[in-house]
Amino acid sequence: MKLKTKYSLSFVLLALLLSSCMNETAVEPNTHRGNFESLWKIIDTRYCFLDYKNVNWDSIHTVYSAKVDTVKGELRFFDMMGSMLAELKDGHVNLYSDFNESRYWKWFTDYPDNFSLSLIKSDRYLGEDYLIAAGFKYKRIANGRIGYIYYESFADGFSDNNIAYIMNYFSGCTGLIIDVRNNGGGSLDCSKQLASYFFQQETVTGYIRHKTGYGHSDFSSPVAMKTPAHKTIQWQRPVVILTNRMSYSATNDFVNRMKQSPLGIIVGDKTGGGGALPLSSEIPNGWMVRFSSSPMYDANMQSTESGIDPDYPVSLRVNDEANGYDTIIERAITLIK
Repeated sequence: MKLKTKYSLSFVLLALLLSSCMNETAVEPNTHRGNFESLWKIIDTRYCFLDYKNVNWDSIHTVYSAKVDTVKGELRFFDMMGSMLAELKDGHVNLYSDFNESRYWKWFTDYPDNFSLSLIKSDRYLGEDYLIAAGFKYKRIANGRIGYIYYESFADGFSDNNIAYIMNYFSGCTGLIIDVRNNGGGSLDCSKQLASYFFQQETVTGYIRHKTGYGHSDFSSPVAMKTPAHKTIQWQRPVVILTNRMSYSATNDFVNRMKQSPLGIIVGDKTGGGGALPLSSEIPNGWMVRFSSSPMYDANMQSTESGIDPDYPVSLRVNDEANGYDTIIERAITLIK
């Protein structure tokens, strides 16, 4: 799964503009101590969820500062720095070097998979004769009555022509299923574009704020994030979105948008979250750190960082899987019928 997410250029430029108004801190020396202090300071002044997650970053400094002078070698030093970042429990936080990349995975590994790729590729669902348009794998299922789309990554772009053909192919279906389980994200532009085909009017579906100072809660006023209604392509029947914990980042954004669609129904497990725009910075030795910078909210100004609850919580049952049934897809079929 790719978590190096491509985001809307307009959001990035706005975040950079706001952050440029913040005074630059002194450059630390390229030593273990200097690199540690630099990394800690970047998170302290620019990470957006310290207060939201009740992280005592000063205490974490005390714990890891005591280890800096005893760590020998770059590999162990990198691991120590990665462990400090893991205290944030954020899948958008990574440390990059020439030899490794730190990551935090417990946001999904501590939960059931609720997904089986081999199962959805069985003859009951996609089979071997499914169609492919851009990043979409699609087929008519349930005796041809329901359209099913599996979309693996929002990093896979698509065009209006792709969507127009798919919707025309499903024109005789009573409903549509879009499966974004195990979709780790990608482009926010793709998220907004895909959602736009399921809205009949432009709708405020969320908000974003940007860091304006070094304080943990120094943010701009909320900026509305709108989902437009596509002018010529609109699906006007039920659409069910299938989710699990690995529905993350831009996928989380798509699910949040679809929560506001009058046609949308969310089925499956709670999404993994990743409700923030990430930015990157560099420490003195050249290592790069990526971190959540601009928090995102739903239409009720509730943070989406911890994930989005489905309308219908459904888990993949072992007995169903053994018999060739995907419990979550089957529930979606029942809801559409």
